[in-house]
Amino acid sequence: MTDRRARIEARLREVLAPLHVEVVDESQLHAGHAGDRGGETHYRATIVSARFGGLSRVAAQRLVYDALADELAGGLHALALRTLTPEQWQQGV
Repeated sequence: MTDRRARIEARLREVLAPLHVEVVDESQLHAGHAGDRGGETHYRATIVSARFGGLSRVAAQRLVYDALADELAGGLHALALRTLTPEQWQQGV
């Protein structure tokens, strides 16, 4: 069984065909906080995908949450997102 970070990254690659994706497990920073279940619960992701073109930030993030519905239902407690189009990424937004 792969770890959750790897599963999240693989699913994002599959659904969003990103030019760049980075998923960081920040669970250790939330030990003792709400949602802490001993690890693999809190993540930060940067995703650069053409699929975000023309979408509001909320709509782009909704695509990510929809892609990760199984992980969210299975114990993923928090996911901080940075969603960018390739143009925004090139501009350093």
